[in-house]
Amino acid sequence: MALSDSQIQDLARDAMQRAAGGDFGGAEPLLARIAEARPNSGQALHLLGQVRLKLGRFADAREPLERGAKFLPRDAAAQVNLAGCLAVLGEHEAALAALDRAARLKAGDAAIAHNRGRSLEALGRLEEAEQAYGDALAVDHRLLPTLSARARLLAARGDWMGALADLDMALTSRPDDAHLLLRRGELLLRQGDWLRGLPDYEARLQIPGERYEPPLPRWQGEPLDGRLLIYPEQADIESDAAVRDTLMLARGIDAVVQCPANLAGRLFGPTSRRGEPLDGFAAAAPLRSLPYLLGWTRETVPPPAALRPSTVSTATGPVGWFAAIAPPAGLTVERDPGQVAACRRVVGADVAATHLAAASGVPTLLVLALDADWLWGPHGGPSPWYPALEVVHAEDGATLAARLAAFLNQDA
Repeated sequence: MALSDSQIQDLARDAMQRAAGGDFGGAEPLLARIAEARPNSGQALHLLGQVRLKLGRFADAREPLERGAKFLPRDAAAQVNLAGCLAVLGEHEAALAALDRAARLKAGDAAIAHNRGRSLEALGRLEEAEQAYGDALAVDHRLLPTLSARARLLAARGDWMGALADLDMALTSRPDDAHLLLRRGELLLRQGDWLRGLPDYEARLQIPGERYEPPLPRWQGEPLDGRLLIYPEQADIESDAAVRDTLMLARGIDAVVQCPANLAGRLFGPTSRRGEPLDGFAAAAPLRSLPYLLGWTRETVPPPAALRPSTVSTATGPVGWFAAIAPPAGLTVERDPGQVAACRRVVGADVAATHLAAASGVPTLLVLALDADWLWGPHGGPSPWYPALEVVHAEDGATLAARLAAFLNQDA
């Protein structure tokens, strides 16, 4: 049924009132009727697409937004909204093309430059993305999403100072933003700056997520009239990461360790299983907060917790191999984490088996990935975490090859 101009005006008025009140579900069918009656109306198509975006119906929004952008070739907003829809649908090349059209229509717009950066980053064109973020910041140097995005790119290519400068600028606008504080903390800690990094790293505890936290007061370092529980933050306490954190961080404090089942019989001192009653505990602290709460530095990391022996290492045992790199041809290796204590040497990534070997006193070479945990610091060589452990970075191929050969030949 054809609609008269007055009927379309009434529908449009009702739709806009509904949309203004947040009733996008009520506005959508009204705008769909208008777009059907006026299929060449760029404005109607654009509004229909916008409402569908608000409803999260991105696939349905694409067609009216594309048609609307064609009928509104001089409307930068039509190009920007189309680009946003395409980006959500994963069509980043098409999104970038729409943003380029918008940039020609509205030169010097910070939001358009930022969105170009996001599309370029999604396409892996990182240098161009960094330039686009720079263009946005040249217009508005406090643009928070852009500062955060460029900081991520700068950190990924090793420009720590540039990344920190961007995060510091972002924090001037939002000094209590937990996500920004955590990112700055991690950057500082990766460089070995524990003094400045550890307080910021505590911001992770303000971010909702799947992190485990027992129903006890959070310990802040004060004297307690009762027992202290220290625990892994991982929701799955039996995970490799929880085992790793327990071995690495449960040290230097008189406390009960809530630990994975396979460590309960190996750790000296009191332990607790997750789910057991918490009667008698005055407070709790996550293991990853201990460096901050106890004032550790890399030079004063306490000795690791002693482990009860499970098997005895022998000079003729195999080499434990838990690294991503392939072992040398002809080398007999052991890949069962339960047998690490019987190995004469261990080569591994930053996984529980490698920590278990080092904590058991087995000579261990840890091969760290580029995105290694900040706890290891920026440098290789002997580690403060375990006397039997040496660190080598995987990206330094020549050093890795030489160090691996020397490490394996020490028994020859």
